[in-house]
Amino acid sequence: MGRDATRVATIVMALALAAGGAIGRPMQGEMTPTGDAITPAAAPGSIFQPLNPGFADDPAFTAGQASAIAMAPDGKTLLILTSGFNLTFGASGKLIVERSMEYVFVYDIAGRAPVRREVLAIPNTFLGIAFAPDGRRFYVSGGVNDDVLEFVSGSAGFQAGRTFALGHKAGLGLAVKPEAAGLAVSPDGRRLLVANLQNDSVSLVDLGGGRVTEQDLRPGVIDPRRVGLPGGSFPRAVAWAGDAKAYVASERDREIIALDVGADGMRVGARIETRGQPVFLLAGGKGRLYAAIDNSDGVAVIDTGSDRLVETIPTSAPAGMLDRRLGGAGSNALALAPDGRSLLVSNGGENAIAVVALGAPGQSRVVGLIPTGWYPTGVAMRPDGGQIYAVNGKSNAGPNPRGCRHNLKVGAGAEATCQAANQYVWQREKAGFLTIPTPSGAGLGAMTLQVALNDRFPNAVAADGSAATMAFLRGHIHHVIYIVKENRTYDQILGDLEVGNGDPALAIFPRAMTPNQHALARDFVDLDAFFDSGESSNTGWNWTTAARTNDFTEREAPVNYAGRGLQYDQEGDNRNLNMGLASSAERVVQDPLGPTDPNILPGARDVAAPDGPDDDEGQGYIWDAAMRAGLSVRNWGFYGDLALYERQAGSLRTPRIREPFKSGVKVFVPAKASLMAVSDPYFRGFDQGFPDYWRFKEWEREFDGFVAAGKAPALMMVRLPHDHTGDFADGIDGIGSVETELADNDYAVGLLVQKVAQSPLARDTLIFVIEDDAQDGPDHVDAHRSIALIAGPYVKHGAVVSTRYDTVDLVRTIEDILGFGPMGLNDALAAPMSAVFDTSQVDWSFSAQVPAVLRSTTLPLPPPNATTQARSSCPAPHSAAYWAAAMTGQDFSVEDRLDTGAFNLALWRGFRADAAYPSVRDGRDLRSNRAALLASVAGGCEGQAASQP
Repeated sequence: MGRDATRVATIVMALALAAGGAIGRPMQGEMTPTGDAITPAAAPGSIFQPLNPGFADDPAFTAGQASAIAMAPDGKTLLILTSGFNLTFGASGKLIVERSMEYVFVYDIAGRAPVRREVLAIPNTFLGIAFAPDGRRFYVSGGVNDDVLEFVSGSAGFQAGRTFALGHKAGLGLAVKPEAAGLAVSPDGRRLLVANLQNDSVSLVDLGGGRVTEQDLRPGVIDPRRVGLPGGSFPRAVAWAGDAKAYVASERDREIIALDVGADGMRVGARIETRGQPVFLLAGGKGRLYAAIDNSDGVAVIDTGSDRLVETIPTSAPAGMLDRRLGGAGSNALALAPDGRSLLVSNGGENAIAVVALGAPGQSRVVGLIPTGWYPTGVAMRPDGGQIYAVNGKSNAGPNPRGCRHNLKVGAGAEATCQAANQYVWQREKAGFLTIPTPSGAGLGAMTLQVALNDRFPNAVAADGSAATMAFLRGHIHHVIYIVKENRTYDQILGDLEVGNGDPALAIFPRAMTPNQHALARDFVDLDAFFDSGESSNTGWNWTTAARTNDFTEREAPVNYAGRGLQYDQEGDNRNLNMGLASSAERVVQDPLGPTDPNILPGARDVAAPDGPDDDEGQGYIWDAAMRAGLSVRNWGFYGDLALYERQAGSLRTPRIREPFKSGVKVFVPAKASLMAVSDPYFRGFDQGFPDYWRFKEWEREFDGFVAAGKAPALMMVRLPHDHTGDFADGIDGIGSVETELADNDYAVGLLVQKVAQSPLARDTLIFVIEDDAQDGPDHVDAHRSIALIAGPYVKHGAVVSTRYDTVDLVRTIEDILGFGPMGLNDALAAPMSAVFDTSQVDWSFSAQVPAVLRSTTLPLPPPNATTQARSSCPAPHSAAYWAAAMTGQDFSVEDRLDTGAFNLALWRGFRADAAYPSVRDGRDLRSNRAALLASVAGGCEGQAASQP
């Protein structure tokens, strides 16, 4: 780092340490499943409040996913908008419609402590809320309802006013709905501008007469000479810089578009490119527009007179506190101090507010950080400058023994009781509202130190002692196999393990069904305090492959999973179109149902993709980091185009061929351009009617070839998704039940580990197994707790490691072993999982066991013998017809299109019909007296593997 940067960092840390004596030592934070700590109450005099609407019949109810904040022009009223999951079920298990809303919380902030004045319920929304200049009206975007709602101040508070329909029949893409996003009122109060996120346009509303006009933002639509050129897609935020000048942020295409607004409509002017994704716009004084830039962690400053970018301010930390520019701080909202000299930046991924001292171009800099709750999404400052307000979207979920999602057709009994618990992971993550007296001097230094400790900045935390272990592994391990599975909790799989903190009452996929995963946990390491960082597959797959998300994914995920619009955009598709392919012409070859319009999402850009180091656009995945380091990579099933496995005219587009290589039929197309050259086209991706056994056989075919050639890839990524389960009616090889699908997945994992153990690569290859998320089941410790398995040389044998680890730590471990990375801030600051390893333990072996239930299928299994056959007292599996009926109405074609509440309850009834669905949210430590605990749990599918004690 430079001499000046070092001096700034030293001053900040000195202020912080000096403040420690006067203000108190840094707080011990509450850990999140992303590996960071949160300390929202760290600032002296701060007030942290849940967003509680105050329902008389449900006083404990709180809302989740606060998404935006708006202050009245007089600075006395503050609005907080929620935009996320927020579905609630009553004692009967039925949806409480009046509670299953999004909310506008109206706070009086004239005094030191905010006072809630009223709470307004709205059906749907997405990010957009803004006051009119007179302060008597405000407007809220209607999200998937494709409208704007007006609220007008009256004697009894704010009352619903007009609704402005935006008039879109659909969004642009494949099976896409509209989505009204950010909005802003012109300075004269006469017009309202709305970003149409899914239509790549903006709408202008005449607030006098109600007339709505629209302007397409795509260059190829505006100018026929530019057909097929990218621009204007995923517009998210808007701002006015005068009554005739406005700006809109195109998140996917990384540009800020100037709009000239006249009496007769709008005209697109300059397009200002940004490094990173603009997600929030704020018009300041002195001809300046500020844009929060996600992915690259900065603020773009634009001269509104010339429409030129004059500077980009790094926002992750004061200069010198971080050694390299890495994404992950997640700058997503802004507020300007009343004197115009400072800018507050909400850093969602950092759980902090950055304080920026504004100066001449090139001189603006971060001077401190203030800790917040988990994932801040909005920030404001009172006009007198005395207090800062911030909202955050998430909180720790805690135990979820009744981990149900929504089922609008819920029945009675256990199903209703479970749903009424409202313990699905997105329901358990709640919003928070933080009020902070504005710190200065030593106080800001102390807060900066607190954030540095929370986020594990270098020099703020002690070395973890892993350096020697990881250096040893880096010198001895030359290959890593990274297996990703789908959606299971620790208790579901390993709750019946004879060691560890598992609840056998929740182990519906126990040893008899999953003997290989049990053997891996007992023979090597039982990680009973491992947490998946993501809530569901859209956040989970990003954490699993990039050790972070971006702001688009964090905002979109709960909305999509609640059925409030948007779509699953996180595995290379945007609006259900393959972004690994740059043009509609290429995409329609892969999916004939896709649009042929060349102006629909042109370019191989992915709005959900994290950037790599130094703003390397969209290259923030683990395979990108490995390839940047010159390492070889092979992909079996990660980030594939799932349209290949859809049905058309009643038939699968791509038949389920067991060994497609033999017939030369390609069954996999990546949805990432960077994976095109390194993916096996004969390895089938996410298709629940296809056994993992055959995925293993295709992997084995290539692995044998690599071994024979002496050129095995350094990083091998393998997707084995069958533990997700589904497609019971038409699964091949007689695998048509939950029991056989879980067993098939378990056996494939065991076979792969056995193959490596018996290969020439056994002494220099490590295998990591992880679930992308843990959403599809209950866990007595936390809704994020899941399984992680590690096998190979130098892994401890027969150990229980209860160190709290998470997805980011596992990814960091792979990076350290192979000697590449980091990809972003999270993995750069994480600690590798050194407690798992023993550098003296080089020898290892593994023999895969055949779960007994697979004998009911037609898979080509080896003959039973004492070594390979798992003993079992399981009854025969339910038939495919049983599970097809039990799962009626479920959509297994793509990850997480399930009605998870009905799904989980159907699983429980199928395995534990004699037991009540668990209800106690206790978080007990069950590591002691395991034998007695296991003996006390009756029923279920139990058994012991022959090789286990």
